[in-house]
Order: sequence, then structure tokens, then C-alpha cells
Amino acid sequence: MHDLPPSIDATRSMLADAGYVAGRGLATVVYLSLRLGRPLFLEGEAGVGKTEIAKALSAALGRRLIRLQCYEGLDATSAVYEWNFPAQMVAIRTAEAEGGADRERLTDELFSDRFLIRRPLLEAMEPQEGGPPVLLIDELDRTDEPFEAFLLEALSDFQVTIPELGTMRAAEPPIVILTSNRTREVHDALKRRCLYHWVDYPDFDREYAILRAKAPEATEALTRQVVAFVQKLRGEDLFKKPGVAEAIDWAKCLVALDAVQLSPQVIADTLGALLKYQDDIARMQGSEIKRILDEASAALAPV
Repeated sequence: MHDLPPSIDATRSMLADAGYVAGRGLATVVYLSLRLGRPLFLEGEAGVGKTEIAKALSAALGRRLIRLQCYEGLDATSAVYEWNFPAQMVAIRTAEAEGGADRERLTDELFSDRFLIRRPLLEAMEPQEGGPPVLLIDELDRTDEPFEAFLLEALSDFQVTIPELGTMRAAEPPIVILTSNRTREVHDALKRRCLYHWVDYPDFDREYAILRAKAPEATEALTRQVVAFVQKLRGEDLFKKPGVAEAIDWAKCLVALDAVQLSPQVIADTLGALLKYQDDIARMQGSEIKRILDEASAALAPV
């Protein structure tokens, strides 16, 4: 377990040591979240590194990472706990076979800690080796308003209620990171409970630093070309612009192909690492690839 960083600069260095290149704005809100014990709500396009922040914090602080992956239809029970029904049925049949089972005692045993399956929210509120965990509530925008309302209550007091066992309260609140790709608006009441930050696409220098950290096998020259091309590509009319994650994947693909520099042919051959929709890939074929590559090369040329 590591101590919390004492300053914004220390937070930025801590994240860098864990492989996450953060701008000062993001480092500031992470520092404040840790200092004040407030949940951190991160919004931004898919692939800009929101989830990676939680992973980097977990690694840097030596805390366990607990992830709640959100999806349509997620309810409070699935996020908090479930009862192990198969094991409970075995216990009931065993008691019946033995005969003379005390019904009240059996009921108490069936709904005891022995048969409780802990889901992420309950896990995050229990004592952990190394200190309170990092709780990642990922892609909250995939859920619905009833779950948001439940989550607001749970994060306000850091407690949940299990009818058969009572209220479970966190002795020490977890470090909470919520992410959203903004496919829908999350309710203001939940946002007010959190510190907020919009995670945007990085500028050239920061994206270059990210790729050097995440794909060090690529040469400096190739990395600069990749960043310049990707940043120009994001300016095109695409259904889904490539994120940082796609840029990293692309750089690794180019290294695997022993590419030393970009060419229209190698870009066309590997475009599926950057673009995930066929319409976007079709739009970027032929002369369009050469045009964007020429613009990217011009941007890299010394003035």
C-alpha cells in the first residue's frame, strides 16, 4: 500500500510511473478526488483512457481494483450481491435427508455469509488487504435511471442493505471512479455527488508521450508519424473517430509488420486497427489515405 500523493505534481508523477500520461487538468481532479474522498466522474469519447485511469491508480497505490461493468438492465441486486441458490438447494436436501431439521435454524443458515455471493459494490465496501480498493463503475451511461438513483444513495453513505443480513457499511470508503461515453446524459444529482472531468483526445505532445510509453518498440520517427496521422484522421467526417487505445493498437500492428514508416499501402492494410466501422474504412480508401498522410507529413515538417 502506498501513501496518497501530497500534490498535483506528485499525482501526475505517480500516474506516469504507472504508465498513464496525464495532463495537468486531469492530474488536478484526481488529486482532489483522493484528497477529499469524493467520487470522480469521467466523461469522454470511447478509447480516450478513462478506464485506464482507474487501473493506473490501482497499480500506483497498491490497491485492489474492483470493476463494475455496467450494461442495460443492470439492477441493484446484480451490482451488490446474490444468494448461491444451487448451494442452498443442496443444503436443504441434505437437511431433509438427515431429517428433523430445525426450520428456523436452517433458514438462518441458508441466508448467512456462507451462501452470500459478493458483487462489486459489496466487495468494495468490505475491508481489503492494502487499504480501501479502487472501485471502477464503468460505462454508467449504459444503465437506466433507477440504477442511477440507487447508486446515488449507495455512494452518499457508502453503505448497502441486504434484507436478510442488514446494512453493510464501508469502514473506509473506496476510491470511486465512474466513467461514461455519454451515449446518454447521466442525471445531475449523481454528477453533483462527484468531481467531474471531461477526458478529451490528447494534443500531439501528450499522445506522442502515451505511445512512447505504451508502444516503446516503435521508433521515435514512426511514433511521430502515427500520432500525426491519427490526429489528422480525427478531423475527418467519421462515424467513430479513433481513440488513443486504437492509436496504440495500430502502432503495435505496424511494429509487428516491421514497418519503419507510413505509406498509403501499409495504412490501407492496417486500417482495421484504427477504424471499427466499414463505412469509415471505405471512406478512407485510396486517394483519401494519401491526402491525410500528406497533410500529416506536412505538419511534421520543420518550419
